[in-house]
Formats: sequence, structure tokens, C-alpha cells
Amino acid sequence: MLGNLAIAAAAGGQYSTLIILVIFLALMYFLMLRPQQKQQKKHREMMSELKKGDHVITIGRLHGVIDEINEADKTVTLDCDGIYLVFDLRAIAQVTAQAPQAVTAPAASDAAETEEAAKPADDAADDSAAPADDAADDSAAPAAAEEAPKSDDDAADDTTK
Repeated sequence: MLGNLAIAAAAGGQYSTLIILVIFLALMYFLMLRPQQKQQKKHREMMSELKKGDHVITIGRLHGVIDEINEADKTVTLDCDGIYLVFDLRAIAQVTAQAPQAVTAPAASDAAETEEAAKPADDAADDSAAPADDAADDSAAPAAAEEAPKSDDDAADDTTK
């Protein structure tokens, strides 16, 4: 009877190891593989929605605008400030803007507004800096005036010797 208990205990130990292994594999799937599959699906959807004029960033962090998409060769031609480069479709890391005209127009008006707002502050800074410069010039002037006569006296003393 004691032998039967030892056999039953050994068999129970095998099941617990198997249960721990199954739990470990399930955790690995939900923590590592499933999020990666979701990310790949999101990237495939982004790639299928690419069109001419989209602003994109490549895996090498090169920013450009899509000029042409060749589905047969699976390549994309990017316009990078007048330089046309051909990349593999897999080289597109992300799309930064879908409508470039909407992005550039408000940015220019915002820049003009910030320049106008900054001008009075710059003028005030210049006015506040001017008295400090004048004070520095005033303090340097007496020192130069004092040194000049001493130099003349020293020169006169040298000639008499």
C-alpha cells in the first residue's frame, strides 16, 4: 500500500510540471506573440492605405513624400526635397501626414503670429541691455583716463633719467 502512494505521488508531480509548462506557454503567447501579431496587422493596413502625396518616414529615418507606388515591383518612389529615391515598400516605417496641404498652411500663419508676438519682447530686451552696456562703458572710461596721465608721467620720468 505504501508503494501505491509513492507511485501516485510521482504521477501527481508529472501532472503539475505539465500544467506549469502549459501556463508558461499561454503567458508567452499573450505577452509576446499576440501583441507582435497585432502590430504586424496594423502595419499591413497602413501599407495598403498608402497613396501619392503621403508624408512618410523610412526605417532609416529619411523623411519624404510619396511620388509613385509600384505594386508589381513592391517599390515606392519618395520625393525628398527634389531628390527622387526608390525604396522597397517594406522600408516605410510610418506615415506622418495624410494631407500635406492642411499641415503646411496653418504652420505658416502660426509662425507669423509667433514672430509678431516675439518682436515686442526682443525690443524690450534690447532696451534693458542698453543701460547695462552704457554703465560698463562709463566705468571703463575713468580707468582709462587715470591710466593715460600716469603713462605720460612715466614717459617724462624716463626721459629725465
